Amino acid sequence: MSGKLIIISAPSGCGKSTIIHDLTQRGNIDMTFSVSATNRKPRQGEIDGVHYHFLSTAEFNDRIAAGDFLEYEEVYPGRFYGTLKSEINRALDAGKNIVLDIDVKGGVNVKEIYGNRAISIFIEPPSVDELRRRLENRGTESREVIDERIARAEFELSLAPKFDTVVVNDNLTEAIDNAEQIILNFINGAAE
Repeated sequence: MSGKLIIISAPSGCGKSTIIHDLTQRGNIDMTFSVSATNRKPRQGEIDGVHYHFLSTAEFNDRIAAGDFLEYEEVYPGRFYGTLKSEINRALDAGKNIVLDIDVKGGVNVKEIYGNRAISIFIEPPSVDELRRRLENRGTESREVIDERIARAEFELSLAPKFDTVVVNDNLTEAIDNAEQIILNFINGAAE
């Protein structure tokens, strides 16, 4: 039996990676994490092949030219993220459910490709002001980078209606609970 895709997308700083991590730690959902590729430098503590496949810009461009990506996006000028087809195919062929932590436009595109074999979940901040506060509290980016992320978030929020469902991350525990129930309903309902 072939696996199913769980697409989780959100503007940067909305908590999608935290939600996915916590869902994985809970262990109530049979799913494997898809490791995305990027040409950005690793942040402190990030491991190649675990958090991302870290590629040079030249390597990323070579993989684009070879058609290795299911989807990719230049999220910020010169900064690419993408989902390698090999990551998805390996998991699906093994009958595993795979969760994708991908940018908003990528999430829309992958949902269009896989249709009912995928569920797309958009994680939304309670407000843009709260999103800015969260990004500032991270302490990992400059004011200019935060301003870029907020500008992009405002565009990405306009794409939320293209997703199957929206989870507002106003309370992290509730957002995780909501996402978990949505995913379990999808996996169990689609198997009937």
